[in-house]
Amino acid sequence: MGPLIPNDFIPAEWNSIFALLIGIAFGYILESSGFSSSRKLAGVFYGYDFAVLKVFFTAALVSAIGLLYLDYLGYLDMGQLYIHPTYLKGALIGGAIMGLGFITGGFCPGTSLCAAAIGKIDALIYVFGIMVGILIFSELFEFFEPFYDGGFEGYLTIMDWFEVSPYWFVFGFTLFAVVAFAISDLVRNKVKKVVY
Repeated sequence: MGPLIPNDFIPAEWNSIFALLIGIAFGYILESSGFSSSRKLAGVFYGYDFAVLKVFFTAALVSAIGLLYLDYLGYLDMGQLYIHPTYLKGALIGGAIMGLGFITGGFCPGTSLCAAAIGKIDALIYVFGIMVGILIFSELFEFFEPFYDGGFEGYLTIMDWFEVSPYWFVFGFTLFAVVAFAISDLVRNKVKKVVY
């Protein structure tokens, strides 16, 4: 029964190897899907291309449904999965900064590394900016620590927050995704009419 490493099916030393292999596969899929283009991600914010939104919504839904099925069939213990602790203040501030970076640069950290790997100059500059940001954050960590650790909510999930079962949550999330896809198509069609 999964997860594999906590249940000693795979030695913990293999954790980094699997992370590397999954990262390479993820980068390859991003590049082959055209997500190394800054226009692709910026298109979500400007309303002319919602491929990124649709792909990531779909990936999240397929993963969530797959996890629930594996748990239901007894192949996975959902209680043993790692949940990252919730720091609400840090998440809101960090999300705002990341969102601003997405809009202005047209990349997220993953797509920027993917684009930098194939030699795109704008991505190389973007990655350099990320490294400078990391350096500033680490050097001034004592100043940023109250924001970083602010709003600690424990190991909280959205299901815990709304006090709903995982099955109802995934059902609601699916409906939300369908509505988001429909709205994104309407917005894209309106923007394309204005542009063209």
